[in-house]
Amino acid sequence: MRPRSIPFAILLVTLVVSFAAGQSSSIGPAQAIKRGNEKYSKAEYFVAIKEYEQVKPQAGEIYSQALYNIGVSYYELWRTEDAIAMYRKAVAARAGRYSVALYALGVALEDLKRPDDAKEAYRQAVAVSQGREAGAAHFRLGLLLAGDSDYEKAATHFTEAIIWEASPASHNNLGVVLALKGRLHEAEREFELALREAGGAFPDATNNLKLCQSLLKASAKDPLASLRLVATTHASGK
Repeated sequence: MRPRSIPFAILLVTLVVSFAAGQSSSIGPAQAIKRGNEKYSKAEYFVAIKEYEQVKPQAGEIYSQALYNIGVSYYELWRTEDAIAMYRKAVAARAGRYSVALYALGVALEDLKRPDDAKEAYRQAVAVSQGREAGAAHFRLGLLLAGDSDYEKAATHFTEAIIWEASPASHNNLGVVLALKGRLHEAEREFELALREAGGAFPDATNNLKLCQSLLKASAKDPLASLRLVATTHASGK
C-alpha cells in the first residue's frame, strides 16, 4: 500500500510514550502502546490499531495518545474519514489542547478538500501549541491563504513559521507572497535566505530570485520610460 505524504512528517512524534517510574497502573497501557508502535513500524496498521484499542479511558492522557495513534494508523490506511474521527476524539480527550492531533486533523481535512475546516484546525493548533507544530500549522495556513490570494495574511503566517523554525520553504514562500504584493526588495531578501538555508540547492528559490531581480531591474527603468520624444525640430517655451 502506498504510504501517505505527511507534511513536515510530524504526525508520528508522539508514538513513543514515556512514563513516570513507579506508576504500576500504567504498565498495561504502556505495553499496548509499545506493541502498537512495533506493529506500526512494520506497516501492520490493523494489528497496531488493535493494540492501541486496548488502552482505556481511565489511562488518562495515555488514552488520548492511543486515540491519536489509531488516527495515524487509519491515515496510513487511506481511511481519512476514520482518521479525522480519531483525531477529533483525541483532541476532545485532552479538552482541546492537543496540538499534534490538531495539526494532523488539518492535514487530513486538506486531503478531503475541506480548506476552511483545515484552517480552523491549524488555528487551534497554533493557539495551544508550545512546540514545532505551531510552525508547521502556520506554514500550512500560509499556503491555504495564499491559495485564496490573501497574500497579506499568508505573509504573516509564513513569517510566524520562520520564527518557530526557519526553513528554506518558509523563506521562499514568504518571498513569493511579498513579490505578489509588490514588495520586491523584501522578496529578494527572502529568496536569498531560502537559498542560504538550503546551501544553494533549491531550484525553485533560484528561479524565483532571478525573476524577482529581473522585475527589480525593470522597475528601476520605469522613470526613464516616462521620457517622451517630440516630433518637431524645436520646442516652444510658451
